[in-house]
Amino acid sequence: MDELLPKLRLAKPDTGDKGVIEPSDLFQTPMRAYWLEIGFGAGEHLAAMASNNPDVGFIGCEPYVNGVASLLAMIEARGLSNVRIYDDDVRDVLPRMADNCFERVFLLYPDPWPKKRHNQRRMVNDGSLATYARILKDRGEFRFASDSMDYCRWTLAHGDRNPDLHWMANGPDDWRQRPADMIETRYESKARSKGESCVYLRYSRKVRQQPGA
Repeated sequence: MDELLPKLRLAKPDTGDKGVIEPSDLFQTPMRAYWLEIGFGAGEHLAAMASNNPDVGFIGCEPYVNGVASLLAMIEARGLSNVRIYDDDVRDVLPRMADNCFERVFLLYPDPWPKKRHNQRRMVNDGSLATYARILKDRGEFRFASDSMDYCRWTLAHGDRNPDLHWMANGPDDWRQRPADMIETRYESKARSKGESCVYLRYSRKVRQQPGA
């Protein structure tokens, strides 16, 4: 936390700061693509994906210190140089992320906020999906996973009315089975140990219309 995090940390924006964050500016070496994980938990998914995709630059956002410390330990142990961390609320930096800059955005097992009076705190809503669509490249992916069936229905309802996102499912296996290039997170393992089902939703960013087209 004292030595490695300062080298990887995205600075918290000052009040009124409107500077655009270009992921490519955060890495010394140009990357093939840039992926964002929102709420990386203990970091096992992000670390595995970064290990398996060394030519991709990863930005992970997580406000809880234990999760950040866990990810830092994995980064150090695996010698990863393609990860940057924002150790606070992702909503501080999302509005400043450049348009059309991420190939993938992950939101895995977010807090479901099950009480109706707290639903507005969910990281899926009309405004957040519009932001994810804005920062995704054409044909880029937004990936969502949860063991909360209410949250999955909520996400499907909100995703269905977003004009820029296309649900990629062609059959039941597409939402019942984890994508082959992802790993099981500790949240998923915990849910399955209780006999609960998990749902995986993948959305593709529709190709932007060119001006005058």
